[in-house]
Amino acid sequence: MNFFVKANPSRCIGCRTCMISCVVAHEGKRIFELDPDGYRFNPRLFVVQTARVSAPVHCRQCENPACLSACLSGAIYLDGHRVAINPKNCIGCKNCVMACPFGAMELVETADAQSGGGPRLAASKCDLCAGVSDVPACVKVCLTDALELVTEDGLKENLEKKRRNSIDAAVV
Repeated sequence: MNFFVKANPSRCIGCRTCMISCVVAHEGKRIFELDPDGYRFNPRLFVVQTARVSAPVHCRQCENPACLSACLSGAIYLDGHRVAINPKNCIGCKNCVMACPFGAMELVETADAQSGGGPRLAASKCDLCAGVSDVPACVKVCLTDALELVTEDGLKENLEKKRRNSIDAAVV
């Protein structure tokens, strides 16, 4: 089973600290001390706000990912408990962006240029901070505990709790 980050909209205050922590974790630099044009601010999640609610949108790390099926170049692949992207293999076709039902994929400029000299685009999405941290940076820094890393054990516990609650409700 793939792990994923779950957002609780009733706790999210829309501060976007999760987005900043994502960039800091992946840039590996002290971005607050650098020239703003010296790095790319590409968070791998997006905070969506409406008049009543806000919550970050993450890749759901689907078990049968539509983005993987749509990928023509093989840049998207399953890696352990997550869906991963090899940006060097990405051809920027946008099929994964169109296929993702959650809007969690986007194309971002890469450090390398196209053969014509323009910026090269590659797919980007939440990678659960693989190779960066044991727990996603957004989960670590969320001020209101609105984010949670869901693992197989956590999902089983949640399901068992719901089943017990439904039995308790039926008995009353």
